[in-house]
Amino acid sequence: MRGLRQASNSPDGRGLVSLYQLQKFLYALNRDEASKRRCRDNIHELLNDFDLSDEERTALIEGDIGLLYVLGVNGQILMHFAAFLGIEWFDYLELMRQGIRKHGPVRAGVYAMTGGGERFTAEERAR
Repeated sequence: MRGLRQASNSPDGRGLVSLYQLQKFLYALNRDEASKRRCRDNIHELLNDFDLSDEERTALIEGDIGLLYVLGVNGQILMHFAAFLGIEWFDYLELMRQGIRKHGPVRAGVYAMTGGGERFTAEERAR
């Protein structure tokens, strides 16, 4: 696991190991009623069970969908967190777009952007 940490280009140097913990938190929240209750009652206590960066903790506490997306959270996991927060589908999609505008290209994970975050399709370039 340490090798993954060092191989990352994330600003805090935590990279893939931290992304795994972030997604593990969200997966638990999506699947486990006890985790949902703990999150509603005291998210800070629940977050202590995971090895997260300060940026990740803040994004979760604030429900910052855009930043979570930019950090590399898989959309299939993230959409359930958005629903947990009461965010509608089209608002969720827009929050991810806003996250890229505010925080820059997706940094890690399956959606990581290359080329400085430029748009890659004709439809995207037309926007």
